Amino acid sequence: MDTSRISALLGDVIGLLKANDINDNLLHEQIRTVINSALVKADVVTRDEFEAQRAVLLRTRTKLEHLETLVAELEKQIQGTSV
Repeated sequence: MDTSRISALLGDVIGLLKANDINDNLLHEQIRTVINSALVKADVVTRDEFEAQRAVLLRTRTKLEHLETLVAELEKQIQGTSV
């Protein structure tokens, strides 16, 4: 999980609280807990993880297309020999 983005989001929220003269460390910690909990429940993945899975999917799709072509060619050969 990208903790720098979480920290940036938390910083924005704290900035808003400070702008409204709300300076409560307990409140800040509770906000941090809520944000972390929401992100964990959302099952967020990093961009690197996403890109790695995307690459795997692309390779798998390419292999599948190749196998589909091969099966189609073999079916044509079988039909040609059985006529």
